[in-house]
Amino acid sequence: MPNLILIADDEADIVSLLQDYFEINGYQVITARDGTEALRQAGRNPDLILLDINMPDMDGLEVCTRIRDFVSCPIIFLTARVEDADKIIGFRVGGDDYIVKPFSVEELGARVAAHLRREHRQHFKQQTKFIDDLVVDYSARLVYHKKNRLSFSKKEFEIIELLSLNAGQTFDKERIYERLWGCESEGDSAVVAEHIRRVRVKLSAVSSQTYITTVWGVGYRWGN
Repeated sequence: MPNLILIADDEADIVSLLQDYFEINGYQVITARDGTEALRQAGRNPDLILLDINMPDMDGLEVCTRIRDFVSCPIIFLTARVEDADKIIGFRVGGDDYIVKPFSVEELGARVAAHLRREHRQHFKQQTKFIDDLVVDYSARLVYHKKNRLSFSKKEFEIIELLSLNAGQTFDKERIYERLWGCESEGDSAVVAEHIRRVRVKLSAVSSQTYITTVWGVGYRWGN
């Protein structure tokens, strides 16, 4: 069954170009021209979302914020913004990647394929780990604390997954970024620190235990 991609952008020529490209390459495509329509289309459970930041009615950052707790698929921002602060905001609200306009359609296609390959590999992980009151279900990509489900974005869960499956091993920010965002992604490994901060905030809200330890000058590890 072909992967379903949601393309949300208010520029008709970009939507048309991307729809033609991805359909020619074997994907199913659904589209949205504003934030409200993007919210509605996200309910169709796409495998990946291409989300323009500058849309009328509701911008892409707001759309991502509203759907991220309920949609686990990769979200790639399409943006004309190039400031580091804007990139950090995009990752902070749950985006997985971004590409700056104007962009190469072939490069975007390669990024989409890379994200979907990583998603496909994740589906083969059939493992559950019990860590005191915390349960990490790797196959369902869910985390529970005392049977209460905790909400994590895709990248936040991937950080938990990477560190918890390699408990005791220290990973520096650059290595985490390369493993989870991929060598083909643009960006700054500082986004790793922001994602880990968010994971810690959510875990500390339900437990006083330290799950992710900072090894100063080296990186991060799962456990003390």
